[in-house]
Amino acid sequence: MDISIQLSKLKHNQSVQITGSKSESNRLLLLQALYPQINIDNVSNSDDSVLMQKALASKDHDIDIHHAGTAMRFLTAYFSIQNERVVTITGSKRMKERPIGILVDALKTLGADISYLENDGFPPLKITGKKLTVDKVTLEANVSSQYISALLLIASRLENGLELTLAGRITSVPYIKMTLSLLTSIGIETRFVDNVITVQPATKKIEQQTLVVESDWSSASYYYSLIALSAVGTAITIGAYKAESLQGDSVLATIYKSFGVTTSFSDQKITLTKTDALDAKALTTLDLKNAPDIAQTIAVTAFGLGLECYMVGLHTLKIKETDRLVALKTEIEKLGGNVTITDATLHLQPAQAIKADVAIATYNDHRMAMAFAPLGLKTTLKIENADVVSKSYPQFWEDLTAIGFQLK
Repeated sequence: MDISIQLSKLKHNQSVQITGSKSESNRLLLLQALYPQINIDNVSNSDDSVLMQKALASKDHDIDIHHAGTAMRFLTAYFSIQNERVVTITGSKRMKERPIGILVDALKTLGADISYLENDGFPPLKITGKKLTVDKVTLEANVSSQYISALLLIASRLENGLELTLAGRITSVPYIKMTLSLLTSIGIETRFVDNVITVQPATKKIEQQTLVVESDWSSASYYYSLIALSAVGTAITIGAYKAESLQGDSVLATIYKSFGVTTSFSDQKITLTKTDALDAKALTTLDLKNAPDIAQTIAVTAFGLGLECYMVGLHTLKIKETDRLVALKTEIEKLGGNVTITDATLHLQPAQAIKADVAIATYNDHRMAMAFAPLGLKTTLKIENADVVSKSYPQFWEDLTAIGFQLK
């Protein structure tokens, strides 16, 4: 499905309810599979979380997780400890191009039985579950946090727990801390000192409990962008959010001050208000190593505002649903911008004018579709394969229509 977008301004003081965080949901779903006494409220309705639930409930030999990268990493670890169960886990064509060797090597160090069915280092995988008794492993600290979290999530079910050493400078720390906080909340003992993370085996009974998933901050980013691109005084309220969030993308509240947007918390909701006009000559410089998933939204916001923007810490974007750095460069330049990229940085220089009626390719990447949508405030554009948003935010287009967007 392709859609055309046009919008003159947002409806006044609208409110949007966003589903639970995909990151929190998928972590808790795996923990629930290990400890069935856990109940979860406000689970994400994203494709990724639905696929995660189906895979965990399945008794089949073959598991297909399509485009769900988080599910691929977490389930690889999960099935490694399902004693004597043999599983083949695969995914989409793009998933077979996304590396998983770092995680597989770490699991093998712990004693896992995993083999590659096509190309070494990449899915699909054959996993024969077994009891893992080794309790120490080392990873490079700058790898995807999902590799690290996958190991931490199964650690309490290992006979001797796990001591995980991270070599070098750690990236995506908030996602690691999210995982550890969720483990602690269900009664698992953890420690994170310097570059060593320790998870103790679950020797005590995990109590019956219900955990509520906070709404997704990554999804909130598109509303931050909308408000930033709107006139001074425009506001929108979204829920449900906590001032003390576990999600790394909650840094949006700080970053978007640079784009003239303030954030106020009240009753599990946040209100975003455009309060300042901006200096178009200002350079926005950001290190997003701890929140790379909002890079696309920020780049489009800066482009729409005519601001120069330089972002670093983006090395993990090359192995996402698409190479997001190349995709951003290609699509922004179609609109008239000028983008320079390296393996870990993006430098945006503003356009003299934003071109109209441009078709934005989405590359099977939900965040490409949603990040570019707010530009409907600045020009007319088409979003190709728009239903790709179901991966993380299925009702995205319906919510935009409710706040004033005209979609065809």
